[in-house]
Amino acid sequence: MGEITSSSDGSVTNSSSSSSPPPQGLLERLKDYGQEDVFSLWEELSIQDKDLLVRDIQNLDLPRIDRIIRCSLRSQGLPVPTIEPVPETSVSSVDVRTLEERERWWKMGLKAISEGKLAVLLLAGGQGTRLGSPDPKGCFNIGLPSGKSLFQLQAERILCAQKLAAQSVKEGGFVAIHWYIMTSPMTDVATRKFFESHKYFGLEVDQVTFFQQGTLPCISKDGRFIMESPSKVAMAPDGNGGVYSALKTSRLLEDMAMRGVKYVDCYGIDNALVRVADPTFLGYFIDKGVVSAAKVVRKAYPQEKVGVFVRRGKGGPLAVVEYTELDETMKSAINQETGRLRYCWSNVCLHMFSLDFLNQVANGLEKDSIYHLAEKNITSIHGDTIGLKLEQFIFDAFTYAPSTALFEAIREEEFAPVKNANGTTAVDTPDTARLLVLRLHSRWVVAAGGFLTHSIPLYATGVEISPLCSYAGENLEAICRGRTFHAPSEITF
Repeated sequence: MGEITSSSDGSVTNSSSSSSPPPQGLLERLKDYGQEDVFSLWEELSIQDKDLLVRDIQNLDLPRIDRIIRCSLRSQGLPVPTIEPVPETSVSSVDVRTLEERERWWKMGLKAISEGKLAVLLLAGGQGTRLGSPDPKGCFNIGLPSGKSLFQLQAERILCAQKLAAQSVKEGGFVAIHWYIMTSPMTDVATRKFFESHKYFGLEVDQVTFFQQGTLPCISKDGRFIMESPSKVAMAPDGNGGVYSALKTSRLLEDMAMRGVKYVDCYGIDNALVRVADPTFLGYFIDKGVVSAAKVVRKAYPQEKVGVFVRRGKGGPLAVVEYTELDETMKSAINQETGRLRYCWSNVCLHMFSLDFLNQVANGLEKDSIYHLAEKNITSIHGDTIGLKLEQFIFDAFTYAPSTALFEAIREEEFAPVKNANGTTAVDTPDTARLLVLRLHSRWVVAAGGFLTHSIPLYATGVEISPLCSYAGENLEAICRGRTFHAPSEITF
C-alpha cells in the first residue's frame, strides 16, 4: 500500500491510502485561528479532493481573514454616533444652482478631462440573475430601439466626453479617459469576452483595464468557516467596497498616478442614465476643493427604501445609513426652513474621489478591517444554512473623508436603475429604465426644435439619442431642428 505524503508546498501527493492525516503545518496554522474544523471530513475525501481542499486553504490569507472576522464580529452592538441631517451648506441643490455656476463647472471639468486628470471606475461585479439573465449585468439590453447593452451606453458616453473635452481646448489634442472595470470571479471572463466581441465599443483596447474584486469565506455566527463541500470553503464576493483593497492589491492606484490621474469618477453598472465622466460634476468637485463627493437625488417619499446621507455625530463626517437605520419619525421629519424631508438625500452610487483620498481609504479600511455582516442563506455541506457574508460598501469611504460635498442630480435625468426583472415589480426594471431614457431624450429633441410622431401613446414610448450624438442634450439643433422623428427609434449621426 502506498502512503499519502505532502510536498513542501503542502499539496497531497498520489497514494492509495486514505488514512494519512492532513498536512501538519497547515493544520497547526488553522488551529492558530480556530478554523481546524475545515479538516473534519478529511478521512472521507478522495485523494483528489484532499488535494483540492489543501490548495483551497493555501490560497487563503489566513492572518488577514482572521483579523477581518475578529474586528467585524467585535464591532457588532457597539454604540454608533448619533445621526444628524446633512447641513444644507454641504449640498448643491438644483433650486439654488445658477446657470453661470453650471457653465463654469462644465468648462472646468472639460479642461481637467482634456489634461488627462480623470479616470472612470466602474463597479461591475454583479450578475444579471435578478433580471433573469446568467450574464454579467453590464451585458444586459434593456430594450432600447438601438438594442445597446449597459456597457455600450456607458462606453459611448465616455467617447462623447472625450470628444467634448478635446473640442473645448485650442491646443493639446485628444486625451483618452481610462476606464477601470471591477469584475468578480463570476463575471470576469464573460465581461472580457463581451468587450472583445464588441471591439470595445469604439474605445481603444489599452484604455480599458479589468480587475477582480476579492472574495472572503462565509462564516457562522461564531466566526467559523462554512464549508460549501467537504473539499471547499464557502466563499462570497467582499461587496462593492472591496474595490478599495482590489485597487491596492492590483497596484492600480499606482497605475492611475503614473497616468497623471488626479480624480476618479466611481459608479455602479445598473443605471441606464448614468452620466459617466460628467464634466459638470467633476468641475463642481474641483471647485469645492473636497476629497470626496456624491451625486444624490431627493427621496421620492418618506418610506422609499433607499440609503440616505447623514452626518455621523455633531460635526462628524458625512456617511450613508441604510433605510432600516432610520425610525419612522426620522423618515418623515420635515426641515421647516426648506420644506424638504430632513433626511432626503438618497445615495445612488455616483461618487467622485481624489486619487490621494483613494489611497488613504484603501489603507484605512484595511487597517480597521471592519466589514458589514450580512445574514444570508449559504449553500453548505448541511444544505442551505444561515450564515454571514463579510462585505464592505463603496460608501464606507465617506467616514474617512475630511471633506465631502453632495451634488443634487435630477432623478428623471440621471437615475434609471435596472435591478428587478420585468413583471416582478413596478419599479427599477428594464421597462421602467427604458421609458426614463426615451422620455428624457424625447424632451431633448423637442427642446432642440424637433418633432415627434408616434403610433402608440407617447407616455409609453419615445426616441433614443445615441450618446455619440449628445452627452446631456447639447449640440442637437443641427440634427433635430425642423425634423420629425417617429417613436420609437434611435437618433444617430
